[in-house]
Parts: sequence; structure tokens; C-alpha cells
Amino acid sequence: MLELSRQVMLADHEIDMQAVRAQGAGGQNVNKVSTAIHLRFDIRASSLPEGFKEKLLALNDQRITRDGVVIIKAQSHRTQERNRTEALGRLKALIKSVMYAPKKRVATRPSKGAKQRRLDSKKKRGKHKAMRGKVET
Repeated sequence: MLELSRQVMLADHEIDMQAVRAQGAGGQNVNKVSTAIHLRFDIRASSLPEGFKEKLLALNDQRITRDGVVIIKAQSHRTQERNRTEALGRLKALIKSVMYAPKKRVATRPSKGAKQRRLDSKKKRGKHKAMRGKVET
């Protein structure tokens, strides 16, 4: 059971995880032990609320296929259990990213002091650059 919030939870049967051999260097261990985890999660067939499904499918994320399946491969650790935990953490982070609406930006104006400091620094920089000219002897 993957708990996303108090109200939203994913059952284990909704997440398909397979152990596969990891890629890259690693010597004898990587050649004989399947430590990498290949996680597949079908967004459309899941028990997530419809709003979350729509937001996930609208994301421009390379881990989400056209069919609406999230594919995550975790292989950075030596043990299968740590890779499984990492893959579930990445899935949880992906779903949590669409759970909350971003805060609205409140337009503010710079203070009078901030404007004056900006103009002073521009004048100082201009004087510094003006000193770069040729030296008359």
C-alpha cells in the first residue's frame, strides 16, 4: 500500500514491479543478480481521483507513455530492496507534484529604496566601464 496522503492510497496490485539486471559496470554482482527495479503504473486503470489522472496525463514527462503508463527504472543501488524503495519514492513524488495547485503569484512593486539602489549600482558600473578607455599621455 503506497500512501500518498490521508485520503489517497494506491493498492499494491496497481503497481507492477519486476526485478531486472542493472546496466553498466559492477563486475560479478551486476552480471548474476537482478537488482534493478522496473516499475510500471497504469494511470488510467488506477484508483486515483479523476482530477489527478487528468493532470498526470497532461504532464510533459518522458516517464509517461502515450498509453498513460508510468515507467520508472531504479538501478542506482546494489540491493533490490533499496531500488524498490527508490522507485516507489519517485512514483510518489510524481503523483504528489500534481496533487496540489501552485500558489498564485501576487504582483508586488519595488520599493523606492530598491529603485534608488538599482540606479546607483548602474551609475557606478557605468563609471567603471568609462574608465576602460585609452589613457592619454
